[in-house]
Amino acid sequence: MTSQIVARDDGFHEVTEEAGVVLAPDTPVEELADHLNVDLVAVDFPAFTDGRGFSIARRLRELGFKGRLRANGRLIADQYGMARRVGFDEVVVAPDVAERQPQEQWLARADWKEWDHRAQLAD
Repeated sequence: MTSQIVARDDGFHEVTEEAGVVLAPDTPVEELADHLNVDLVAVDFPAFTDGRGFSIARRLRELGFKGRLRANGRLIADQYGMARRVGFDEVVVAPDVAERQPQEQWLARADWKEWDHRAQLAD
């Protein structure tokens, strides 16, 4: 069995810690506050085209979540910058995606801070 990997700003890493909570993309906003004290929360992305997890991440951070936030599921390298901007710390990379989009393609999106127009406006 292939171990799971996550993409971070410095490349691919093997998953060494399981999430304390896994949230579905349709988790009601009212329930998010129940998970603010968890060390590692994963948010599922069931399909490349399902962006509801981005809203969940942004809302968790707005509510004060300080732990690690993992995007779990069907994401591609082009979505990495968006995931980081809304508050994710890492993205699980499916084995078939990692074959088609190796680490270098994910690292090419690790410059997400340079393209974060909201942060630039705040300066």
